[in-house]
Amino acid sequence: MRMVDLIHKKRLGEGLTDQEITHIVSGYTNGDIPDYQMSALLMAIFFNGMTSEEISALTLAMAGSGEMIDLSAIAGIKVDKHSTGGVGDKISLIVGPIVASLGVPVAKMSGRGLGHTGGTVDKLESIPGFQIELTNEAFIEAVNTNKIAIVGQSGNLAPADKKMYALRDVTATVDSIPLIASSIMSKKIASGADAIVLDVKIGSGAFMKTVDDARVLARTMVDIGKKLNRNTIAMITDMEQPLGREIGNANEIRESIDVLRGTGDKELTEVAISVAAYMSVLGKVFESFEEAQEAVRDIIAKGKALDTFRRFVASQGGDPNVVDQPDLLPTAAYHFEVLAEQEGYVNQIDAEHIGIAAMLLGAGRAKKEDQIDYAVGLTLNKKIGDSVKKRESICTIHANREEVKEVSAMILDAYRIKSTKPAPVQLIYDVIV
Repeated sequence: MRMVDLIHKKRLGEGLTDQEITHIVSGYTNGDIPDYQMSALLMAIFFNGMTSEEISALTLAMAGSGEMIDLSAIAGIKVDKHSTGGVGDKISLIVGPIVASLGVPVAKMSGRGLGHTGGTVDKLESIPGFQIELTNEAFIEAVNTNKIAIVGQSGNLAPADKKMYALRDVTATVDSIPLIASSIMSKKIASGADAIVLDVKIGSGAFMKTVDDARVLARTMVDIGKKLNRNTIAMITDMEQPLGREIGNANEIRESIDVLRGTGDKELTEVAISVAAYMSVLGKVFESFEEAQEAVRDIIAKGKALDTFRRFVASQGGDPNVVDQPDLLPTAAYHFEVLAEQEGYVNQIDAEHIGIAAMLLGAGRAKKEDQIDYAVGLTLNKKIGDSVKKRESICTIHANREEVKEVSAMILDAYRIKSTKPAPVQLIYDVIV
């Protein structure tokens, strides 16, 4: 079959067969199909969309383009969790130990951060000695022993997706629901999980900006999961402001430990409890969300999740003493207060601005090759709904340099302080099953 004929077919809005999609993905991955033809097809998909059958076929073809992880040696139902990305999103660090404490195996492969969003792997590497690379045997043994292991994604995981995403990035075809959904789900399918909880973020710090768009993406991904025999649930959660109060790698480890201790940020804790509860339901440990939610709260209150976190860190070479001695984590040399310019209530915090401010400090990467500074970051002293006095600190900057004027200005620009108190933030907008 000729690629030009397949481009023409999709340009007319017709559906591609499973065989045609497999031919396209394998041909592009091995270099037989050139960038200019793949670009034309991506643009045709962007404008004409894909049927659910086409999206599932594309997902499976991309997943099968590289290594398919076999987790059958791990006992139990393996439940994965994926977030579409945000600022201060350390949910994986919290829910992993919780659901592992409840007997659900968490065999997770996570990525690094790029741009204004953070990466779970970078955060874990801020723990002295922590190893994000394990052999397959060590990975499986860690999960069977502790019910949890988190490692970096294999370089050969869904290589077709990596190649196609790079092309989408330079051809203005990133924001296509079929292409976004198949990209995310191809990596989840290749990672070998039996069930998946998706955390679809919406708001200024997320890729999806509206609830309606988030629902379409969530429904598309849930349908893919079900078609490919993966029990899948999607939650739509808020990212109008950063999640929690800490942004930055070591900072977010500290905050995760606080949540597992039962003393963390209330909003962050509530989202984590809900995600963990749904993971436990998919893991068949509980029948109802309400029962699972109650068990999650109990696990935290009794300190079992924190104990699991200690064992998890130690099993991957990290120093478990960071749990009780957070000063062992990297700490910035300088701390600056950003002061409010007026009195009132915080009505808005642009999460993307806050994420970029943290990136400028060195907490994130503008380019893949950039080096991370694990110690730097931000502490949000005021969040939406909080009252603020003039000259009161709204944010603390943790830096390893003395000049932070640009960062401070960006933070002030991110905050909107008004005389009226806003409505409470809605944390969870919907659950798609």
